[in-house]
Amino acid sequence: MGALPWGYVVLFLRRGIDIREYGSGRTGMSNALRTAGMKLAGVVLLLDLVKGMGAVFLARALIGDPTSEVAAGLMALVGHNWPVFLSFRGGRGIAPGLGSLAVMSPLSAICGVVVFLPICLITRYLSLGSILGVLSACVVLVALILLEFNLWGFSSNLYLIYALLGGGVIIWQHKDNIQRLLNGTERRIGNPAARIE
Repeated sequence: MGALPWGYVVLFLRRGIDIREYGSGRTGMSNALRTAGMKLAGVVLLLDLVKGMGAVFLARALIGDPTSEVAAGLMALVGHNWPVFLSFRGGRGIAPGLGSLAVMSPLSAICGVVVFLPICLITRYLSLGSILGVLSACVVLVALILLEFNLWGFSSNLYLIYALLGGGVIIWQHKDNIQRLLNGTERRIGNPAARIE
């Protein structure tokens, strides 16, 4: 499920292009936005969110324990970032990571989005909003577990594994963005993607 490369599929079907040949070369929503615009990027975002949510919901329904949920969320993330169908060239994991987290800890996911949106709107850096949103969501998840705060009836110390590994994978996938942010060369929202030569 995680390896379904929706960014590639949507842009190939609607525009006849390989998203990996444009912008960052990634298949996620951010590169879809720069390559094909808001409408198709929104479709990619929705499908990738559902990919993460579906994996965790399915694990909860079929197996019903937090270990399976964490494993399903991490596998959706790994499949998205390194899809076997595209020679292991995928996205950075924000949307499926958020989708998985939204099932395990909705409050953490909401907090991540609440940080992400204003950062993106103010700075026009999707990468900075994504990184700070992920960090915020992980901190909130850890705090909720340590404080034993359980709002929606699902909570487990095993979700700490998802916060650490999932969050770590997503931040690692942004290492080139972090370098460009530090150098002042990061692409802003609204900068179209050029074809990779």
